[in-house]
Order: sequence, then structure tokens, then C-alpha cells
Amino acid sequence: MQKIKTALVLCAGFGKRLKPLTTKTPKPLLKIKNITLLENTLNLLHKLNIKNVLINTFYLKNQIKDFIYKKNFELNIKIIEENEIILDTGGGILNMISKTEDEDFITLNPDTFWSNDHLKEINEMEKYYFSNSIKNILLVVNKKKSFDNRHKGDFNLKDNHLTRSTSCELIYTGCQLLNKSIFKGTHKKIFSLNEIWDRLEKNKKLFGFESKEQFNHITDIEIYNKFSKNN
Repeated sequence: MQKIKTALVLCAGFGKRLKPLTTKTPKPLLKIKNITLLENTLNLLHKLNIKNVLINTFYLKNQIKDFIYKKNFELNIKIIEENEIILDTGGGILNMISKTEDEDFITLNPDTFWSNDHLKEINEMEKYYFSNSIKNILLVVNKKKSFDNRHKGDFNLKDNHLTRSTSCELIYTGCQLLNKSIFKGTHKKIFSLNEIWDRLEKNKKLFGFESKEQFNHITDIEIYNKFSKNN
């Protein structure tokens, strides 16, 4: 069976909504349960048996680089620095996939505090992705399962196809599988991944897989403090 071999972890953001904590510490290095958000994400990848990891950095990037070096993870980690300007989510991913020959990837957002309960779902999503020969699939969850109950929702899901409307019940978790081909014809350097999603949705080629697990997204300082206290 085909398997994803490479992961992209998005770590270039400023973490503005978590100030003052992120004034001197990048958001991926904030801790929950005495473990950083980044390490939590890398541990998930290790359990998924994905060894090749690309991490993009920009804000306080040397701290992330030093953390990776000192921890000595059992992963093949390559740091992709965004030097002059932050590339946004789409630009960051496009820049990272240009550094590898693999065609298919998993992308993870360390803003989500992942649990072992996600392992089975991600493996099932991967099986669906390859068995149906699709080029993208997003792990989504009902907003009722979100620790942060302020989320309005990003998508609706029917027959594994994602759509957007004025009323959406599902939230993007920060995990997706994608193929390089979805960026074909994209010539921008700096852009949001939403631009790619919108085009795929318009062509009825945006796919989703619903998670049934609790969604713990560290949205801002309020949620960070509340989640840290409860965990």
C-alpha cells in the first residue's frame, strides 16, 4: 500500500494572538503538559512512521533551529528558512515542496495539540487518499468538538467533498494530505492556501475526511491559558 513519506510542519508564523508569550518565544515552542507544540507534532509524525520532515521558519527561527538540534529527534528533519519575508501558508508550502522530489505530503499545523487518538484517523484518511487517487484531503471536525467554542466553521462535507457556505459546521484541523500537482500554474510567491482551496472547491475537487476526536487548537492567549489549566 502506498504511504506518505514526507511531512511539512508550518512554523513560520508570528503568533501575534499569543502575545506577550510569543514576544520572545516562537509559538511552536510554547508548552502544554511540559511539551512544546512542535514536539507534540513531531511525536505524532514519529508514531505515523513518517521520517522525513520539512519545517519552515521565519519568526525567531534560530530558537526553533536550536531546539531541533538539541532534542535530536529520530527523524530526518530539514529546516526551510523564509529569510526576507514571510510567505504565508500557501507560499510556505509551495516553497517547501520545491525542496523535495516526493509528490505527496502530509502537512501539520503545530497550533493544534495532537493526540494519539488522531493516529487511526490519519491512517484511514491516507488510505482513502491513495485508494481514490485524489490530490488533496483535509482532516476536518465538527465545531461542537472544538475546545475553543468560538469557531464559526470553515466547511461543510458531503460524500467526502468539501464546500463553503454562509453556515459551516466543520473546522479544518490543521492536517491535510496533498499532491504537488494542486499548485500547478501557481506563480505567486506569497499567498494563502485558501486560494488553492477555493479553486479546488470551485472545480468540485476539494476533499475532506471527518475526525471524531476532540479538537484542541491553541487559537490565542485566552485559549492557551484555559487549555493549559485544564491539562
